[in-house]
Amino acid sequence: MANALIVLTSHTELGRTGRKTGFYFDEMAAPYWALTDAGHDVRIATIAGGSATPDPTSVTADGDNPPAVDRFRADPVAMAKLSDTPSVDAIDATNFDAVFLAGGHGTMFDFPDSDGLADLVSAIHAAGGVVGAVCHGPAGLVKATRTDGRPLVEGLRVNAFTDAEEAAVELTDEMPFLLETRLRALGAVFEASGVFEPHAVRDGRLVTGQNPASAGPVAALLLEAIAESHAVKAA
Repeated sequence: MANALIVLTSHTELGRTGRKTGFYFDEMAAPYWALTDAGHDVRIATIAGGSATPDPTSVTADGDNPPAVDRFRADPVAMAKLSDTPSVDAIDATNFDAVFLAGGHGTMFDFPDSDGLADLVSAIHAAGGVVGAVCHGPAGLVKATRTDGRPLVEGLRVNAFTDAEEAAVELTDEMPFLLETRLRALGAVFEASGVFEPHAVRDGRLVTGQNPASAGPVAALLLEAIAESHAVKAA
């Protein structure tokens, strides 16, 4: 079975809006349970370490959440993993077969600037591991590189929260950059469905998804990629 790492944002301020943000709960919980139920060991890290904070719009107190979210919140072992996370700078990439970058608008502010995250993603992919990301999580791919120094996403089919979706939630001007535009500039072959429609894509050992509705499809492709990666390593 694989050792998988889910990385979450540590950023909690939504630009200049005065609103709070953080990681998007279902974009963490759906892959967490998919990996755990498949028998994989799952750990959680954040950019800065310490307690991980969800975007308040991604979880409610009354239980009206996606099933994966309510299951996670009711599980004391799972919740303990959010209360005291290691920072990505303290993670040894050689201990992991896969890394998954959960979304949430907070990622746009700290994922791209994290050398530790870029090094971690690059190292896991270079070692034959699987890299996954959903929604704004692909912001953590923008500095990741291949062993020859080229962008990791160059020439690969990639998906993420689209520029049209950012405009639809009226946050275009609050973002440090537009994620779709940046990924295209890095040479990614960007794919997308309609605004807020689910879409997930796998290109080899890179798995990405468009928005919160894509968390489940991304998790399924992540499991597929891990299984194939293990088969190759075992051959």
